[in-house]
Amino acid sequence: MKYLGLSIILFFAVTIIRAQAVFIRSAKITFEKKINQKQQLAENDWMSDDAKDKMSKYRTSSWNYSFNDSSSIYKVKPKETLNDNNFFFIAGENTNEMYTDFSKKARVIRKPINGEDFILKDTIPRLQWKIMHDVRQIAGYECRKATTVINDSVTVVAFYTDEILLKGGPEGFTGLPGMILGLAIPRYNTTWFAIKVEAKNVPILNIAPPAKGKRTDTEKDFKKMVDLYTRYDDKKNPRKIADIKKELYTLIL
Repeated sequence: MKYLGLSIILFFAVTIIRAQAVFIRSAKITFEKKINQKQQLAENDWMSDDAKDKMSKYRTSSWNYSFNDSSSIYKVKPKETLNDNNFFFIAGENTNEMYTDFSKKARVIRKPINGEDFILKDTIPRLQWKIMHDVRQIAGYECRKATTVINDSVTVVAFYTDEILLKGGPEGFTGLPGMILGLAIPRYNTTWFAIKVEAKNVPILNIAPPAKGKRTDTEKDFKKMVDLYTRYDDKKNPRKIADIKKELYTLIL
């Protein structure tokens, strides 16, 4: 009877600790994004082997994902600099930004196109995830593996933790039973992994959608943006509007 009572006490103690851990209402996560640029260019014959040898293997950048219990904002860290010898040169500030309102199942994206920022409104896409048994530690959290497919044939691997209840993640990936702290898209030679989670003593963040940029709410405004985006396309073989939208409404895909 004594041991039974002790077991019950331990059970409730663990339950309380667990409950305190999972109800994280607000936090800031720092993600490291890595693109294997050597692998991306491995089969391109327009670049010399000597130039490929001199370039660094990875292009890296850091992104902040801030959230409260109903919304999030994802954007590059202020004054972020890339590692040396990057082949892909980005001039000026990276203004890509994604705001997600989980209560309304909506999101707002700020997208730079040929030197101009545009504001695009969208709904949260639904993904069919398959949850696996594999687990790994990321930024101090135990994460479970899951996979999905985008763009008909592109496999995405994610690692999420149910210790953070918001069903969010980098690059607009959502829909798992917790926060995505690790993400990999092998075909695009790109990974995102959380390197820091600031969850203790963080105030409830006031998160708002991006506002600076040209609106695309009307059909006329949207067409102007598409015309600018496809300015250098082959006019004899125009792309489908559906394919253009897939590129516009994401940050990297």
